[in-house]
Amino acid sequence: MKTKTEFICQECGYASAKWIGRCPECGSWNSLVEEINRKNNESTRGFALDVLSKPERLGDVRLENNLRIKTDISELDHVLGGGVVEGSVVLIGGAPGIGKSTLLLQVCAALRKKNKKILYISAEESAQQTKLRAERLDALENDLYIVCETNLDIIFEHIKKVKPDVIIADSIQVLYTQDISSASGSVSQVRECASRLTILAKKSGIAVFLVGHVTKEGSLAGPRVLEHLVDSVLYFEGETHTNFRILRAVKNRFGSTNEIGVFEMTAGGLKEVENPSVMFLTQRQENTSGSAVVATMEGSRPLLVEIQALVSPTNFGLPRRRTTGIDFNRVALLIAVLEKRAQCPLQTQDVFVNVAGGVKVVEPAADLAAVAAIFSSFREKPLLGSDVIFGEVGLGGEIRAVTQADLRIREVEKLGFKRVIMPASNLKTLGGRSKKSNLEIIGVSTVKEATDLILEIII
Repeated sequence: MKTKTEFICQECGYASAKWIGRCPECGSWNSLVEEINRKNNESTRGFALDVLSKPERLGDVRLENNLRIKTDISELDHVLGGGVVEGSVVLIGGAPGIGKSTLLLQVCAALRKKNKKILYISAEESAQQTKLRAERLDALENDLYIVCETNLDIIFEHIKKVKPDVIIADSIQVLYTQDISSASGSVSQVRECASRLTILAKKSGIAVFLVGHVTKEGSLAGPRVLEHLVDSVLYFEGETHTNFRILRAVKNRFGSTNEIGVFEMTAGGLKEVENPSVMFLTQRQENTSGSAVVATMEGSRPLLVEIQALVSPTNFGLPRRRTTGIDFNRVALLIAVLEKRAQCPLQTQDVFVNVAGGVKVVEPAADLAAVAAIFSSFREKPLLGSDVIFGEVGLGGEIRAVTQADLRIREVEKLGFKRVIMPASNLKTLGGRSKKSNLEIIGVSTVKEATDLILEIII
Protein backbone atom coordinates (compact mmCIF):
# COMPACT_ATOMS: atom_id res chain seq x y z
CA MET A 1 0.00 0.00 0.00
CA LYS A 2 1.34 3.41 -1.03
CA THR A 3 0.78 6.48 1.12
CA LYS A 4 1.02 9.97 -0.31
CA THR A 5 0.30 13.32 1.33
CA GLU A 6 -0.89 16.20 -0.82
CA PHE A 7 -2.41 19.63 -0.31
CA ILE A 8 -5.41 19.91 -2.63
CA CYS A 9 -7.47 23.02 -3.42
CA GLN A 10 -11.11 22.35 -2.58
CA GLU A 11 -12.25 24.85 -5.20
CA CYS A 12 -10.45 23.75 -8.37
CA GLY A 13 -8.57 20.53 -7.49
CA TYR A 14 -5.04 21.92 -7.79
CA ALA A 15 -2.53 19.67 -5.98
CA SER A 16 0.63 20.86 -4.26
CA ALA A 17 3.36 19.02 -2.37
CA LYS A 18 3.34 21.71 0.35
CA TRP A 19 0.80 24.09 1.83
CA ILE A 20 0.48 27.54 0.28
CA GLY A 21 -1.87 30.30 1.32
CA ARG A 22 -3.28 31.08 -2.10
CA CYS A 23 -4.08 28.62 -4.85
CA PRO A 24 -2.06 29.54 -7.96
CA GLU A 25 -4.71 27.96 -10.22
CA CYS A 26 -7.94 29.67 -9.13
CA GLY A 27 -6.65 32.35 -6.74
CA SER A 28 -8.68 31.16 -3.71
CA TRP A 29 -7.23 31.87 -0.26
CA ASN A 30 -6.84 29.15 2.40
CA SER A 31 -8.50 26.57 0.17
CA LEU A 32 -5.69 23.97 0.22
CA VAL A 33 -6.41 21.06 2.55
CA GLU A 34 -4.04 18.26 3.45
CA GLU A 35 -5.24 14.88 2.20
CA ILE A 36 -3.63 11.49 2.68
CA ASN A 37 -4.26 9.23 -0.28
CA ARG A 38 -3.75 5.54 0.29
CA LYS A 39 -4.14 3.54 -2.88
CA ASN A 40 -3.82 -0.21 -2.96
CA ASN A 41 -1.82 -1.89 -5.67
CA GLU A 42 -4.79 -4.20 -6.14
CA SER A 43 -7.54 -1.71 -6.82
CA THR A 44 -11.15 -2.72 -6.26
CA ARG A 45 -12.79 -0.70 -8.97
CA GLY A 46 -15.70 -3.01 -9.62
CA PHE A 47 -16.53 -5.72 -12.09
CA ALA A 48 -16.37 -3.33 -15.05
CA LEU A 49 -12.58 -3.42 -15.04
CA ASP A 50 -12.54 -7.20 -15.26
CA VAL A 51 -13.50 -6.95 -18.94
CA LEU A 52 -10.37 -6.85 -21.10
CA SER A 53 -10.72 -4.27 -23.85
CA LYS A 54 -9.31 -4.94 -27.31
CA PRO A 55 -8.38 -2.45 -30.03
CA GLU A 56 -10.63 -2.52 -33.08
CA ARG A 57 -11.02 -0.57 -36.29
CA LEU A 58 -13.38 2.37 -36.05
CA GLY A 59 -15.11 1.26 -39.23
CA ASP A 60 -15.88 -2.12 -37.65
CA VAL A 61 -17.69 -0.60 -34.66
CA ARG A 62 -21.36 -1.54 -34.76
CA LEU A 63 -24.03 1.03 -33.96
CA GLU A 64 -27.25 -0.33 -32.54
CA ASN A 65 -30.59 1.30 -33.23
CA ASN A 66 -31.52 1.38 -29.55
CA LEU A 67 -28.36 3.22 -28.50
CA ARG A 68 -30.51 5.95 -26.92
CA ILE A 69 -33.10 5.32 -24.23
CA LYS A 70 -36.04 7.70 -24.47
CA THR A 71 -37.42 8.68 -21.08
CA ASP A 72 -40.70 9.93 -22.62
CA ILE A 73 -40.14 13.14 -20.63
CA SER A 74 -39.88 15.19 -23.79
CA GLU A 75 -38.22 18.23 -22.20
CA LEU A 76 -35.45 16.08 -20.72
CA ASP A 77 -35.01 14.10 -23.94
CA HIS A 78 -34.83 17.39 -25.84
CA VAL A 79 -32.00 18.69 -23.65
CA LEU A 80 -30.09 15.40 -23.81
CA GLY A 81 -30.28 15.37 -27.60
CA GLY A 82 -32.92 12.67 -28.03
CA GLY A 83 -32.66 10.51 -24.92
CA VAL A 84 -30.17 8.88 -22.57
CA VAL A 85 -27.23 7.27 -24.36
CA GLU A 86 -26.32 3.81 -23.06
CA GLY A 87 -23.04 3.89 -21.18
CA SER A 88 -23.15 7.65 -20.71
CA VAL A 89 -22.69 9.61 -17.48
CA VAL A 90 -25.02 12.56 -16.87
CA LEU A 91 -24.34 15.06 -14.08
CA ILE A 92 -27.32 17.08 -12.82
CA GLY A 93 -26.55 20.09 -10.63
CA GLY A 94 -28.82 22.55 -8.91
CA ALA A 95 -29.58 24.41 -5.71
CA PRO A 96 -31.06 22.49 -2.74
CA GLY A 97 -34.80 21.94 -3.12
CA ILE A 98 -34.86 22.85 -6.79
CA GLY A 99 -36.24 19.43 -7.80
CA LYS A 100 -33.28 17.25 -8.83
CA SER A 101 -34.39 14.18 -6.88
CA THR A 102 -37.99 14.73 -7.99
CA LEU A 103 -36.97 14.77 -11.63
CA LEU A 104 -34.87 11.62 -11.30
CA LEU A 105 -37.64 9.70 -9.54
CA GLN A 106 -39.94 10.60 -12.40
CA VAL A 107 -37.25 9.39 -14.80
CA CYS A 108 -37.19 6.10 -12.89
CA ALA A 109 -40.94 5.69 -13.30
CA ALA A 110 -40.72 6.45 -17.02
CA LEU A 111 -37.85 4.03 -17.64
CA ARG A 112 -39.56 1.25 -15.70
CA LYS A 113 -42.35 1.35 -18.30
CA LYS A 114 -39.67 0.45 -20.82
CA ASN A 115 -38.66 -2.58 -18.70
CA LYS A 116 -35.36 -1.04 -17.64
CA LYS A 117 -33.89 -2.20 -14.34
CA ILE A 118 -32.87 0.76 -12.16
CA LEU A 119 -30.71 1.01 -9.05
CA TYR A 120 -31.30 4.20 -7.05
CA ILE A 121 -28.42 5.00 -4.66
CA SER A 122 -29.93 7.20 -1.97
CA ALA A 123 -26.89 8.47 -0.10
CA GLU A 124 -28.64 11.38 1.65
CA GLU A 125 -32.09 10.02 2.47
CA SER A 126 -33.45 6.83 3.98
CA ALA A 127 -35.46 4.32 1.96
CA GLN A 128 -38.63 5.40 3.79
CA GLN A 129 -38.12 9.05 2.86
CA THR A 130 -37.53 8.16 -0.77
CA LYS A 131 -40.65 5.98 -0.83
CA LEU A 132 -42.76 8.81 0.59
CA ARG A 133 -41.61 11.08 -2.22
CA ALA A 134 -42.21 8.37 -4.82
CA GLU A 135 -45.77 7.85 -3.56
CA ARG A 136 -46.44 11.59 -3.77
CA LEU A 137 -45.14 11.66 -7.34
CA ASP A 138 -47.03 8.50 -8.31
CA ALA A 139 -43.65 7.03 -9.27
CA LEU A 140 -43.66 3.99 -7.00
CA GLU A 141 -42.41 0.99 -8.95
CA ASN A 142 -41.94 -2.51 -7.54
CA ASP A 143 -38.93 -3.20 -9.76
CA LEU A 144 -37.11 -0.02 -8.74
CA TYR A 145 -34.21 -1.06 -6.52
CA ILE A 146 -32.97 1.33 -3.86
CA VAL A 147 -29.91 1.12 -1.63
CA CYS A 148 -29.08 3.60 1.15
CA GLU A 149 -25.30 3.43 1.16
CA THR A 150 -22.38 5.85 0.90
CA ASN A 151 -19.49 3.38 0.63
CA LEU A 152 -18.77 2.98 -3.07
CA ASP A 153 -17.04 -0.37 -2.58
CA ILE A 154 -20.22 -1.83 -1.06
CA ILE A 155 -22.31 -0.18 -3.77
CA PHE A 156 -20.30 -2.00 -6.45
CA GLU A 157 -21.18 -5.31 -4.78
CA HIS A 158 -24.87 -4.39 -5.00
CA ILE A 159 -24.41 -3.49 -8.67
CA LYS A 160 -22.96 -6.95 -9.33
CA LYS A 161 -26.05 -8.60 -7.83
CA VAL A 162 -28.75 -6.34 -9.31
CA LYS A 163 -27.12 -5.80 -12.76
CA PRO A 164 -29.13 -2.65 -13.51
CA ASP A 165 -29.54 -0.84 -16.82
CA VAL A 166 -29.52 2.58 -15.16
CA ILE A 167 -27.83 3.82 -11.97
CA ILE A 168 -28.78 7.02 -10.14
CA ALA A 169 -26.35 8.30 -7.48
CA ASP A 170 -27.90 10.95 -5.23
CA SER A 171 -25.48 12.56 -4.54
CA ILE A 172 -21.87 12.17 -5.69
CA GLN A 173 -20.52 14.48 -2.96
CA VAL A 174 -21.63 12.06 -0.22
CA LEU A 175 -20.08 8.89 -1.68
CA TYR A 176 -16.63 7.75 -0.60
CA THR A 177 -14.19 4.89 -1.12
CA GLN A 178 -11.98 3.29 1.51
CA ASP A 179 -8.97 3.44 -0.79
CA ILE A 180 -8.72 7.18 -0.04
CA SER A 181 -8.54 8.33 3.56
CA SER A 182 -9.87 11.87 3.05
CA ALA A 183 -13.43 12.75 4.03
CA SER A 184 -16.36 12.36 1.66
CA GLY A 185 -16.99 15.47 -0.38
CA SER A 186 -13.27 16.27 -0.69
CA VAL A 187 -11.70 16.72 -4.09
CA SER A 188 -9.94 13.35 -3.97
CA GLN A 189 -13.08 11.43 -2.99
CA VAL A 190 -15.35 13.16 -5.51
CA ARG A 191 -12.83 12.68 -8.30
CA GLU A 192 -12.18 9.01 -7.49
CA CYS A 193 -15.86 8.06 -7.04
CA ALA A 194 -16.91 9.83 -10.23
CA SER A 195 -14.01 8.25 -12.12
CA ARG A 196 -14.94 4.72 -11.00
CA LEU A 197 -18.60 5.19 -11.91
CA THR A 198 -17.56 6.59 -15.30
CA ILE A 199 -15.35 3.56 -15.98
CA LEU A 200 -18.24 1.31 -14.94
CA ALA A 201 -20.57 3.04 -17.40
CA LYS A 202 -18.15 2.81 -20.32
CA LYS A 203 -17.24 -0.83 -19.77
CA SER A 204 -20.70 -2.22 -19.00
CA GLY A 205 -23.01 0.08 -20.99
CA ILE A 206 -24.93 1.15 -17.87
CA ALA A 207 -26.29 4.71 -18.01
CA VAL A 208 -25.34 6.64 -14.88
CA PHE A 209 -26.97 9.76 -13.44
CA LEU A 210 -24.99 11.73 -10.85
CA VAL A 211 -26.53 14.42 -8.67
CA GLY A 212 -24.19 17.27 -7.73
CA HIS A 213 -24.55 20.13 -5.27
CA VAL A 214 -23.84 23.72 -6.28
CA THR A 215 -21.98 26.49 -4.45
CA LYS A 216 -23.31 29.95 -3.55
CA GLU A 217 -21.95 31.21 -6.86
CA GLY A 218 -24.09 28.65 -8.71
CA SER A 219 -21.26 26.41 -9.94
CA LEU A 220 -20.99 22.72 -9.15
CA ALA A 221 -19.56 22.13 -5.69
CA GLY A 222 -16.14 20.58 -5.57
CA PRO A 223 -13.63 20.60 -8.41
CA ARG A 224 -14.23 21.16 -12.09
CA VAL A 225 -12.91 17.65 -12.68
CA LEU A 226 -16.49 16.41 -12.42
CA GLU A 227 -17.42 18.32 -15.56
CA HIS A 228 -14.43 16.89 -17.42
CA LEU A 229 -15.18 13.29 -16.44
CA VAL A 230 -18.86 13.08 -17.39
CA ASP A 231 -20.52 13.14 -20.81
CA SER A 232 -23.29 15.64 -20.06
CA VAL A 233 -23.68 18.39 -17.49
CA LEU A 234 -27.20 19.68 -16.83
CA TYR A 235 -28.07 22.59 -14.56
CA PHE A 236 -31.48 22.78 -12.94
CA GLU A 237 -32.29 26.45 -12.49
CA GLY A 238 -35.18 28.43 -11.08
CA GLU A 239 -36.19 30.85 -8.39
CA THR A 240 -37.39 29.28 -5.15
CA HIS A 241 -40.40 31.61 -5.00
CA THR A 242 -41.65 30.58 -8.45
CA ASN A 243 -42.94 27.26 -9.73
CA PHE A 244 -41.02 27.25 -13.00
CA ARG A 245 -37.76 25.34 -13.48
CA ILE A 246 -35.34 25.45 -16.40
CA LEU A 247 -33.09 22.51 -17.27
CA ARG A 248 -30.06 23.73 -19.20
CA ALA A 249 -27.23 21.74 -20.81
CA VAL A 250 -23.78 23.28 -20.42
CA LYS A 251 -21.94 20.23 -21.76
CA ASN A 252 -23.26 17.44 -23.95
CA ARG A 253 -21.13 15.06 -25.98
CA PHE A 254 -24.20 13.66 -27.72
CA GLY A 255 -26.18 16.79 -28.52
CA SER A 256 -26.36 20.56 -28.50
CA THR A 257 -25.37 22.59 -25.44
CA ASN A 258 -27.83 25.38 -26.26
CA GLU A 259 -31.05 23.50 -25.54
CA ILE A 260 -33.26 24.07 -22.51
CA GLY A 261 -36.20 22.24 -20.99
CA VAL A 262 -38.93 24.03 -19.06
CA PHE A 263 -40.86 22.45 -16.19
CA GLU A 264 -43.44 23.57 -13.68
CA MET A 265 -43.23 22.33 -10.10
CA THR A 266 -46.61 21.14 -8.84
CA ALA A 267 -47.85 19.14 -5.87
CA GLY A 268 -47.69 16.03 -8.07
CA GLY A 269 -44.12 16.65 -9.24
CA LEU A 270 -42.59 18.30 -12.27
CA LYS A 271 -44.81 18.89 -15.29
CA GLU A 272 -43.52 19.76 -18.72
CA VAL A 273 -44.35 23.17 -20.17
CA GLU A 274 -45.28 22.60 -23.80
CA ASN A 275 -45.12 26.27 -24.84
CA PRO A 276 -42.59 28.17 -22.71
CA SER A 277 -43.18 31.43 -24.60
CA VAL A 278 -46.74 31.61 -23.30
CA MET A 279 -45.50 30.95 -19.77
CA PHE A 280 -42.94 33.76 -19.87
CA LEU A 281 -45.48 36.28 -21.18
CA THR A 282 -48.44 35.31 -18.98
CA GLN A 283 -48.20 38.19 -16.50
CA ARG A 284 -47.06 40.85 -18.95
CA GLN A 285 -48.89 44.17 -18.65
CA GLU A 286 -49.59 45.99 -21.88
CA ASN A 287 -49.45 49.76 -22.35
CA THR A 288 -46.63 50.00 -19.81
CA SER A 289 -43.44 51.85 -20.69
CA GLY A 290 -40.17 49.97 -20.45
CA SER A 291 -41.52 46.60 -21.59
CA ALA A 292 -40.43 44.89 -24.82
CA VAL A 293 -40.85 41.34 -26.12
CA VAL A 294 -37.86 39.72 -27.78
CA ALA A 295 -37.72 36.59 -29.92
CA THR A 296 -34.63 34.76 -28.69
CA MET A 297 -33.22 31.35 -29.58
CA GLU A 298 -32.31 28.64 -27.08
CA GLY A 299 -30.57 26.13 -29.30
CA SER A 300 -33.12 25.13 -31.92
CA ARG A 301 -36.06 26.44 -29.88
CA PRO A 302 -37.41 29.99 -30.32
CA LEU A 303 -38.60 31.66 -27.13
CA LEU A 304 -40.47 34.90 -26.62
CA VAL A 305 -39.51 36.59 -23.37
CA GLU A 306 -40.14 40.01 -21.88
CA ILE A 307 -37.33 42.47 -21.23
CA GLN A 308 -38.21 45.14 -18.68
CA ALA A 309 -36.40 48.42 -18.10
CA LEU A 310 -36.84 51.12 -15.49
CA VAL A 311 -35.17 54.49 -15.98
CA SER A 312 -35.45 57.10 -13.23
CA PRO A 313 -33.44 60.18 -12.17
CA THR A 314 -30.56 59.33 -9.86
CA ASN A 315 -30.31 60.69 -6.34
CA PHE A 316 -26.56 60.22 -6.27
CA GLY A 317 -23.67 61.65 -8.23
CA LEU A 318 -23.00 58.35 -9.96
CA PRO A 319 -26.01 56.74 -11.71
CA ARG A 320 -26.71 53.11 -10.86
CA ARG A 321 -26.85 50.27 -13.39
CA ARG A 322 -28.39 46.93 -12.43
CA THR A 323 -29.26 43.91 -14.58
CA THR A 324 -30.96 40.55 -14.01
CA GLY A 325 -30.95 37.81 -16.64
CA ILE A 326 -28.85 39.78 -19.13
CA ASP A 327 -25.14 40.59 -19.22
CA PHE A 328 -24.30 43.75 -17.27
CA ASN A 329 -21.45 44.79 -19.57
CA ARG A 330 -23.66 44.36 -22.62
CA VAL A 331 -26.31 46.66 -21.15
CA ALA A 332 -23.67 49.27 -20.29
CA LEU A 333 -22.54 49.16 -23.94
CA LEU A 334 -26.13 49.59 -25.19
CA ILE A 335 -26.67 52.58 -22.89
CA ALA A 336 -23.54 54.21 -24.34
CA VAL A 337 -24.81 53.58 -27.89
CA LEU A 338 -28.17 55.15 -27.00
CA GLU A 339 -26.46 58.25 -25.63
CA LYS A 340 -24.11 58.64 -28.60
CA ARG A 341 -26.21 57.54 -31.59
CA ALA A 342 -29.78 58.41 -30.50
CA GLN A 343 -29.10 61.53 -28.42
CA CYS A 344 -30.69 59.94 -25.36
CA PRO A 345 -29.12 61.56 -22.25
CA LEU A 346 -28.86 58.84 -19.60
CA GLN A 347 -25.87 60.22 -17.66
CA THR A 348 -28.12 61.34 -14.81
CA GLN A 349 -30.49 58.36 -14.91
CA ASP A 350 -30.52 55.11 -12.96
CA VAL A 351 -31.11 52.20 -15.34
CA PHE A 352 -32.44 48.81 -14.24
CA VAL A 353 -32.94 45.99 -16.76
CA ASN A 354 -34.65 42.67 -16.01
CA VAL A 355 -35.59 39.59 -18.04
CA ALA A 356 -38.95 38.41 -16.68
CA GLY A 357 -39.53 34.80 -15.68
CA GLY A 358 -36.03 34.02 -14.43
CA VAL A 359 -34.69 33.45 -17.95
CA LYS A 360 -31.09 34.24 -18.88
CA VAL A 361 -30.66 35.81 -22.31
CA VAL A 362 -27.13 35.57 -23.66
CA GLU A 363 -27.41 36.03 -27.42
CA PRO A 364 -26.89 39.49 -29.01
CA ALA A 365 -30.26 39.31 -30.78
CA ALA A 366 -31.78 40.73 -27.58
CA ASP A 367 -29.83 44.00 -27.96
CA LEU A 368 -32.49 45.88 -29.90
CA ALA A 369 -35.27 44.85 -27.49
CA ALA A 370 -33.17 46.02 -24.52
CA VAL A 371 -32.51 49.33 -26.27
CA ALA A 372 -36.23 49.73 -27.03
CA ALA A 373 -37.21 48.97 -23.42
CA ILE A 374 -34.68 51.47 -22.00
CA PHE A 375 -35.71 54.19 -24.47
CA SER A 376 -39.41 53.49 -23.85
CA SER A 377 -39.00 53.90 -20.10
CA PHE A 378 -36.90 57.06 -20.48
CA ARG A 379 -39.45 58.72 -22.79
CA GLU A 380 -42.46 57.26 -20.93
CA LYS A 381 -43.62 55.96 -24.30
CA PRO A 382 -45.18 52.45 -24.11
CA LEU A 383 -44.54 50.02 -26.93
CA LEU A 384 -47.43 48.29 -28.63
CA GLY A 385 -48.37 45.07 -26.85
CA SER A 386 -48.47 43.30 -30.21
CA ASP A 387 -44.85 44.14 -31.09
CA VAL A 388 -41.88 41.76 -31.03
CA ILE A 389 -38.37 43.15 -31.42
CA PHE A 390 -35.02 41.49 -32.11
CA GLY A 391 -31.68 42.49 -33.58
CA GLU A 392 -28.01 42.92 -32.71
CA VAL A 393 -26.74 46.45 -32.03
CA GLY A 394 -23.24 47.50 -33.09
CA LEU A 395 -21.12 50.27 -31.59
CA GLY A 396 -21.78 52.44 -34.61
CA GLY A 397 -25.51 52.31 -33.89
CA GLU A 398 -26.14 49.91 -36.79
CA ILE A 399 -28.60 47.02 -36.47
CA ARG A 400 -26.92 43.79 -37.52
CA ALA A 401 -28.55 40.64 -38.86
CA VAL A 402 -29.29 37.69 -36.57
CA THR A 403 -29.47 33.98 -37.25
CA GLN A 404 -32.65 31.91 -37.72
CA ALA A 405 -34.92 34.89 -38.27
CA ASP A 406 -37.48 32.66 -40.02
CA LEU A 407 -37.90 30.44 -36.92
CA ARG A 408 -38.35 33.49 -34.72
CA ILE A 409 -41.09 34.86 -37.00
CA ARG A 410 -42.93 31.53 -37.00
CA GLU A 411 -43.05 31.61 -33.19
CA VAL A 412 -44.29 35.21 -33.28
CA GLU A 413 -47.07 34.24 -35.69
CA LYS A 414 -48.08 31.24 -33.62
CA LEU A 415 -48.59 33.37 -30.52
CA GLY A 416 -50.72 35.96 -32.29
CA PHE A 417 -48.47 39.02 -32.35
CA LYS A 418 -49.13 41.57 -35.09
CA ARG A 419 -45.81 43.30 -35.81
CA VAL A 420 -42.11 42.50 -35.85
CA ILE A 421 -39.30 45.04 -35.73
CA MET A 422 -36.11 43.38 -36.94
CA PRO A 423 -32.84 44.10 -38.79
CA ALA A 424 -33.40 45.32 -42.34
CA SER A 425 -30.60 43.06 -43.54
CA ASN A 426 -32.62 40.02 -42.43
CA LEU A 427 -35.52 40.87 -44.76
CA LYS A 428 -33.60 39.46 -47.73
CA THR A 429 -33.23 36.06 -46.06
CA LEU A 430 -37.00 35.76 -45.57
CA GLY A 431 -37.67 35.62 -49.30
CA GLY A 432 -41.38 35.72 -50.04
CA ARG A 433 -42.40 34.85 -46.49
CA SER A 434 -42.88 38.50 -45.51
CA LYS A 435 -45.53 38.87 -48.23
CA LYS A 436 -47.39 35.67 -47.33
CA SER A 437 -47.36 36.39 -43.60
CA ASN A 438 -50.11 38.28 -41.82
CA LEU A 439 -47.45 39.98 -39.75
CA GLU A 440 -46.33 43.52 -40.36
CA ILE A 441 -42.57 43.18 -40.68
CA ILE A 442 -40.53 46.36 -40.32
CA GLY A 443 -36.80 46.42 -41.00
CA VAL A 444 -34.59 49.00 -39.27
CA SER A 445 -30.95 49.73 -40.04
CA THR A 446 -29.92 51.97 -37.15
CA VAL A 447 -30.76 52.59 -33.51
CA LYS A 448 -31.98 56.07 -34.47
CA GLU A 449 -34.55 54.55 -36.83
CA ALA A 450 -35.79 52.24 -34.07
CA THR A 451 -36.13 55.04 -31.48
CA ASP A 452 -37.92 57.29 -34.00
CA LEU A 453 -40.33 54.43 -34.69
CA ILE A 454 -41.05 54.13 -30.96
CA LEU A 455 -41.83 57.86 -30.73
CA GLU A 456 -44.34 57.53 -33.58
CA ILE A 457 -46.38 54.88 -31.75
CA ILE A 458 -49.76 56.16 -30.60
CA ILE A 459 -51.40 54.18 -27.78
